[in-house]
Amino acid sequence: MEQRTYNQYCATARTLDLVGERWTLLLIRELLTGPKRFGDLQAGLRGLGTGLLAARLKHLEREGLARKVTLPPPARTAAYALTEAGEELGPAVMALARWGMTWALGERREGETFHPGWAVLGLESCFVPDAAAGLHLVFEFRVEDEVFHAVVDDGTVRMVHGPAQRPDASIAMSEDVLVAMASGRSTLGAAIEDGDAAVSGDTAAVRLLPGLFHIPAPKSRRPE
Repeated sequence: MEQRTYNQYCATARTLDLVGERWTLLLIRELLTGPKRFGDLQAGLRGLGTGLLAARLKHLEREGLARKVTLPPPARTAAYALTEAGEELGPAVMALARWGMTWALGERREGETFHPGWAVLGLESCFVPDAAAGLHLVFEFRVEDEVFHAVVDDGTVRMVHGPAQRPDASIAMSEDVLVAMASGRSTLGAAIEDGDAAVSGDTAAVRLLPGLFHIPAPKSRRPE
């Protein structure tokens, strides 16, 4: 299949030639949190058929944005990972996520799939470095069967899939509660107060979370 092009000598147009096709940036989103097996990508991108997924991965490989790797023991299975060029798309994806949380996300529509693991990049996009200056904390989040954690280290954050070894605090909630927070209908503080989120560990650290991860209030794109 011939690759479509805007046929413009422009950095933006050339970039869109590479990642502007449907599903391509979402594949980048999935791989930004680490190498994934073909089946992992299928599970995270429901609605993307096997044939089209294979074609998009071949495109990313051909264009030098992704590569095949072998996962370390005990998995030792084939997977896909971003190259240096692919990793450098991270800030662009984060910027789209920040814009989307304000101007596009809104309420969850009927039939829309949701994966709690997407909150990994969502939280990273909302991180406030200045609020984390001098802090060294690990927060673990448990959303039903999904577990991920945030390592806050003196103005930086590293979001990781899987449990933390020694978290300062752990927060557990349902998928519905997370969706309510993402859509602006609730906050972490309200969820804890209402008993919809359970907290263990350092409660003082938990009180810092709203300042460390600022979830923007939704806005309407239509003029008043």
